[in-house]
Amino acid sequence: MALTNLSARVALGIDIGGTNTKFGVVNHRGEVLEKGSLKTDEYEKVEDFIDALYHQISPLIEKYGADKNFDGIGVGVPNGNYYTGTVEQAPNLPWKGVIPFAEMMQDKFNMDCTITNDANAAALGEMLFGAARGMKDFIMITLGTGVGSGIVANGNVIYGHDGFAGELGHSIVKPGGRKHWSTGSEGSLEAYASATGIAITAKKMRAEFPSSMLNQYPEEAINSKTVYECAIKGDPIAIEVFRYTGQKLGEALANFVMFSSPEAILLFGGVIKAGDFILKPAKLHMERNLLPIFRDKVRLVFSELPEADAAILGASALVWEQ
Repeated sequence: MALTNLSARVALGIDIGGTNTKFGVVNHRGEVLEKGSLKTDEYEKVEDFIDALYHQISPLIEKYGADKNFDGIGVGVPNGNYYTGTVEQAPNLPWKGVIPFAEMMQDKFNMDCTITNDANAAALGEMLFGAARGMKDFIMITLGTGVGSGIVANGNVIYGHDGFAGELGHSIVKPGGRKHWSTGSEGSLEAYASATGIAITAKKMRAEFPSSMLNQYPEEAINSKTVYECAIKGDPIAIEVFRYTGQKLGEALANFVMFSSPEAILLFGGVIKAGDFILKPAKLHMERNLLPIFRDKVRLVFSELPEADAAILGASALVWEQ
């Protein structure tokens, strides 16, 4: 009897962002065999975008054995609905309204296509290929330009009744607090713990302390990277920016822990490059705000997926989650 060679089975992983789209061919071991990218925002019509995507990917499909070796296509996309295969009212994409994206991809590529939002895809990627291997209960928090999240309970991603569960970044951590630049909500986690939120905090704090190293930079250069550069040089205001950010993150994480009692919380994204500057206060304030039955049980873990390939791996994991 012939044995199935799983390493010959591959999936297409596609990560769609507001500016760029990344794609790759991934095998069962989580190896990205080929990858490429194109500009999302150059295509005003979704049909033109899918045509361009097909034009770039079809040589890879041929190279890896046409569709006989492909188990399908997984797509991580903002406002992607796992249940319906639609992209719905995505504010940062050029295409508005409700788009039957999975169906359009299937028609074009002649392969099954599954979609979800980018943070859920990241959670699946960690469960299949990364730090959450073997875990059935964890929360993935992506700390980048915004704050995304994916919740896994009993081995399954929580999608909710309509496919949009898990928007923890928009939960309120400071009622009546900082106004979000896009949603208009006041005091959301994203307004404080994202790279955008860190820049806002840094600009406010440096204005109060003229001696801070942060004042050496022009306004447009203040971001999480420059704050980190000042923090590692010992600037107390830069360190305080991360401490405050970590506090807000930790307070939110305590609520999330008491909601789903995860084994671990996985942190991913550019913000975590700050390391202990943000991790230590986050852990301190998480534990401080937990009921005793939850304390000292939940690990804060950094992602193990390579940053350059994480989005592609997460999207491809959708194919094998079925």
